[in-house]
Amino acid sequence: MKTRELGRTGIRVSPYCLGTMMFGQAGNPDHDDCVRIIHRALDSGINFIDTADVYGPHGESEDIVGKALKGRRADIVLATKVNGTMGADPNRGGSSRRWIITEVEQSLRRLGTDHIDLYQVHHPDPHTDIEETLSALTDLVRSGKVRAIGSSNLPASEIVEAQWVADRRGLHRFRTEQPAYSILSRAVEREILPVCGRYGMGVLVWSPLAMGLLTGRYRKGGPTVRNARMKWVPRHLTDERKLDAVERLIPLAEEAGLSLTHLAMAFAITHPGVTSAIIGPRTMEHLEDLLAGAAVALDDEVLDRIDRIVAPGTDIGPLDVSYTPPSVQLPALRRRSADERAAVAR
Repeated sequence: MKTRELGRTGIRVSPYCLGTMMFGQAGNPDHDDCVRIIHRALDSGINFIDTADVYGPHGESEDIVGKALKGRRADIVLATKVNGTMGADPNRGGSSRRWIITEVEQSLRRLGTDHIDLYQVHHPDPHTDIEETLSALTDLVRSGKVRAIGSSNLPASEIVEAQWVADRRGLHRFRTEQPAYSILSRAVEREILPVCGRYGMGVLVWSPLAMGLLTGRYRKGGPTVRNARMKWVPRHLTDERKLDAVERLIPLAEEAGLSLTHLAMAFAITHPGVTSAIIGPRTMEHLEDLLAGAAVALDDEVLDRIDRIVAPGTDIGPLDVSYTPPSVQLPALRRRSADERAAVAR
């Protein structure tokens, strides 16, 4: 595969990034099979792997990646994440200096490496000052344990804030962002991708297949698919508006001589603001199908027709797992107190 620049880091990565969320008990529990899948991806030209401490769960995915990279680490751009909950103790998670400095050592051990090429904060942490987080990550870069740092799922305003704080405090700045992006989830085109471009950030997008909706497996009026994903994101996979869009996209893909999966992946890596799209195969068959569409390029006619089905800069409904800020999630932040409301009524 031809490589692309990962923002302004000087690192070059493949347009497909191998995601490993499905490696381990949460997806494929056969470690040897997962290692074979990783090796096949690397042999195909993918040089970018993305994992996280919580995948597997609780580090199992990182363990598998570490096994697979023995003897091959030098040529791989390795990304992992910190922030997810890794135990019952309230301090075993989040973006505090205490946790980041502790958890990076565990990730390094599981991955069997002395450095991480891209260390990402998995989710926004409204309870931790961004300066605290960036300061800890800066120390890791200066120590050589981390080469570059990135964020994931940050709103555009928080991306700007993090860049501002890094500049004013002389700290290392986020070099990448990892948002959700697919034909069905295009809101990041409105602000997040332009903001990342403004700051020279690389962008690796997750869920380009819309959590499976863009595989054609979930159809309107079709049989209900009962699996772990349906339990995880039921509203997303049964959203009538999204299913309606899928029914319009399937014939479009067929007329273009493509599978829906290949159409969706080609769409994700077509945007000039996207560096790499994360694929998350669970089996070798899944990987082979994705690799078969790696060379697909969409013409303007197909892209224009996609725009008419899902308008640029819009989402067709939210993802069940998308980040919801406290200002929206907590009623106390959306409503004046009962006493204040009563005073107004008087």
